[in-house]
Amino acid sequence: MNPILNKALSLNRLSPEEALFLLKDADWTCVVRTANAVRNARLPGHRVGYTVYQIINYTNVCSIHCEFCSFSKEKGEPGTYLLSLDKIREKAIHARSLGANQIFLQGGVDEDIQLDYYTDVLQMLTHELKMSVRGFSPVEIFHIAKTNGMDVPTLLKTLKAAGLSSVPGAGAEILADRVRAKLSPKKLTSLEWRDTLAECHKAGLPGSVNIVFGSFETPEEIIAHLDLLRALQDETKGIKSFVAWTFQKQTDHFPIRHVSPQEYLKLLALSRLYLDNIPHVEVSVLGMGKEIGELGLSSGADDINSIVIEENVLESRGIKSIGEAEEFIRKAGFTPYRRTLNFD
Repeated sequence: MNPILNKALSLNRLSPEEALFLLKDADWTCVVRTANAVRNARLPGHRVGYTVYQIINYTNVCSIHCEFCSFSKEKGEPGTYLLSLDKIREKAIHARSLGANQIFLQGGVDEDIQLDYYTDVLQMLTHELKMSVRGFSPVEIFHIAKTNGMDVPTLLKTLKAAGLSSVPGAGAEILADRVRAKLSPKKLTSLEWRDTLAECHKAGLPGSVNIVFGSFETPEEIIAHLDLLRALQDETKGIKSFVAWTFQKQTDHFPIRHVSPQEYLKLLALSRLYLDNIPHVEVSVLGMGKEIGELGLSSGADDINSIVIEENVLESRGIKSIGEAEEFIRKAGFTPYRRTLNFD
């Protein structure tokens, strides 16, 4: 066996240089088999998690203008919206009728939204409807604090008191400033993103992280991204899971390339090997479909994330019901269990 893979199989930490070699030069099937063995060693029992939650995109107004995004709109442009409290309540009650008890709250960056809007939404969802809320990417957190003249820790204390229980590591894409200068020049730098998420974890708001690849990023930048996440987790212990996504074609402004199933599964597997301090790895059934999703469960992943109610940003190839999720997991050879957004 490749000595680097043997090292990973012994549950020893890989260096960035070793991970880069695996990404560029190792046979993908060997990386996948090793990741599956490591997953079984770290999480015995052949259990695979899924969750049920409603995404609520509270506004599509956004001043960041990511090159790859077709969801956001300029203020004043036809079709812009800010959901009222009543509309959010309606969506949440509908989601609850489908078996969901969790809300994923996210939107664009609109500097005209005042803090009371966010706290009123959180209090309604958590206190009135008794639903848990994961919300606001580091990008949203950073700009909400700036708009309201607060530092990030003070804002987080306020949002947590209103009911926020976790924060997604969204808005990361590729944490390399060369890439970010093209895909989202107005977004946070890699360091700003990292520091904001670190403050979330320190405030008792854990969450997930991800990578989005399939454009002009280099293998070195992918490993640097993973290394930043691993170092952050060493510091804060606030990351519950990691998921790999690929860019979807949404605009003509941002170049994307075809990512083969082998490339996706290799990176998914490498993530299990390199991110040795992040307990759960999710395969993106929503983004990659059921066939690759099933293979991902034998490539280091232990979770499928689905079911997602109302996905407005990405084309969903995912699973639509609790029964479908459990049947999918069983047919893949695993025992399903329903989890919360925080893997409780």
